[in-house]
Amino acid sequence: MGLVSAKEMLETARKEGYAVGQFNINNLEWTKAILQAAQDQKSPVILGVSEGAAKYMTGFSTVVGMVKGMIENLNITVPVALHLDHGTYEGAKKCIEAGFSSVMFDGSHYDIDENIAKTKEIVAYATERGISVEAEVGSIGGEEDGVVGAGEVADPKECKMIADLGISMLAAGIGNIHGAYPDNWQGLRLDVLKEIQDITGKMPLVLHGGTGIPDKMVRDAIALGVSKINVNTECQWVFAEKTREYIEEGKDKVGKGFDPRKMLAPGTKAVYDKTVEKMTLFGSINKA
Repeated sequence: MGLVSAKEMLETARKEGYAVGQFNINNLEWTKAILQAAQDQKSPVILGVSEGAAKYMTGFSTVVGMVKGMIENLNITVPVALHLDHGTYEGAKKCIEAGFSSVMFDGSHYDIDENIAKTKEIVAYATERGISVEAEVGSIGGEEDGVVGAGEVADPKECKMIADLGISMLAAGIGNIHGAYPDNWQGLRLDVLKEIQDITGKMPLVLHGGTGIPDKMVRDAIALGVSKINVNTECQWVFAEKTREYIEEGKDKVGKGFDPRKMLAPGTKAVYDKTVEKMTLFGSINKA
């Protein structure tokens, strides 16, 4: 099928009451595991790539080539969007030129007027190329590639102003954070989410920081218009756990157990399993 914009898959999810998972990719193994999980479960999927991860993988064009090659060689037929996560203004343009099918411009750290101005420019640049655009209002808590947010709660009126710019999806801070949630976390502000839903109409909403949010709260958020949920930290945890077990059990010292293809296999399987688990929770299985 090749890469597609996230716009249509999220509009369908919004209408039918489920969410599509964005699973961040960090290397070949993760990409393969997530694509295979999506194909096996007949689920649409969004592959998220931060600018830091893209730099680690040597650049946007390397990521595009790897993902397109896998879609062809693995016979992936479900809808796949390749999405820039928390992109800068310059990064969004560069990855569009490299062949990404979707971008997030994160202007949440600007004042609302500058956020609007820059988002409008990215929307115009992306739309004429058939690329979907995610924008953000109210910074997401935690840290993502050095960008630190305090978990702000977005102003619904500002959300409406950004939503009206022609974006495809809107990320709004509702007390969610990247990474692990602290013991004193008060939970998602579902009341604010409902206000945002009411004022933005049928705009697909995005929930960042999907790791550690209770399942019921995730389902409640989907019922209130969340159509895209981002997952990264939980995949990192299970990948690290299974890789550590392999080494600590001495399997790398048996035969050719030191072969990286063997060493990374348990962690890769764990990412596959976690992806299936989240797709089940989000309700996207058999929706492709």
